[in-house]
Amino acid sequence: MGEQALVVGAVDIGTNSMRLLVTDGQHDYERIVRVTGLGRGVDASGHLSAPAIERTVGALAEFGEIMTSLGVATRRAIATSASRDAENRDEFFDLAEAALGVRPELITGDEEARLAFIGATSHLEDTTGMVVSDIGGGSTEFVNSEGGVSVEMGTVRLTERVLPDRPPTPAQLEAAHHVVLDRFSRVYTASGAKLTGVAGTWTSLGAIGLDLVEYDRSMVHDSELTHAELGALVDRLATMTLEETEAIPALDPDRAPVILAGAVLALGVMETLSADHVTISERDSLDALASEMLALP
Repeated sequence: MGEQALVVGAVDIGTNSMRLLVTDGQHDYERIVRVTGLGRGVDASGHLSAPAIERTVGALAEFGEIMTSLGVATRRAIATSASRDAENRDEFFDLAEAALGVRPELITGDEEARLAFIGATSHLEDTTGMVVSDIGGGSTEFVNSEGGVSVEMGTVRLTERVLPDRPPTPAQLEAAHHVVLDRFSRVYTASGAKLTGVAGTWTSLGAIGLDLVEYDRSMVHDSELTHAELGALVDRLATMTLEETEAIPALDPDRAPVILAGAVLALGVMETLSADHVTISERDSLDALASEMLALP
């Protein structure tokens, strides 16, 4: 009999969504997203709320059970922006460890950017001129082959600070555009970059842009959005109530409260980079984390 392949479980504990990848490098056994809104309110309070922790630990317990059922040999979990900001993260990590069977690792924004780039580009021979963008709930990463930066502005932060209403007022929408461009331009500049967008905000926008009747990972991967198409999508989302947004066929309803902010951030990324289009990738930091685990001796 041949040697059994190593199966690893990688978990990304984000500000808005929890993600699990179980893989042996050749076959993905599970790839799951649960939107729990862990970071809701943390920008103002500095604390993860009890309801958010409860929702998130429930999702992580589901992940832990799945990994056990699939015989996962090695588990690793990373935690990002919301956990970086929260004074009570150790309390949350205790509960998360019990649910997952492994304690989350708090990573920096720079490490988050590095993993996003590796995940999106590991299958490519030439990454010249490429910039990978990961728009999360608490931060947005810009990264190229030489390194990256993490900007503490994501979908949850922008929603809570500037875009609380659905639909927003014209003044709110204009303010959101200004906030995003100001924050991004202070830390990152580039021109004519070949932009790749990864993770849930970009993939959700890609699915909406394709007018899919349901989310289809194979259709979203390697799809493109032009600057004009994304601008039209911002305008469309800005006219919608929360209930109307939740009814968009290809969108996870749990993302509805923050997807307008995600679209504004995405447009800001494109304008900061002077990019005329973005390529959407379904490969991201979770894939990079799993590949690093599989490479361990």
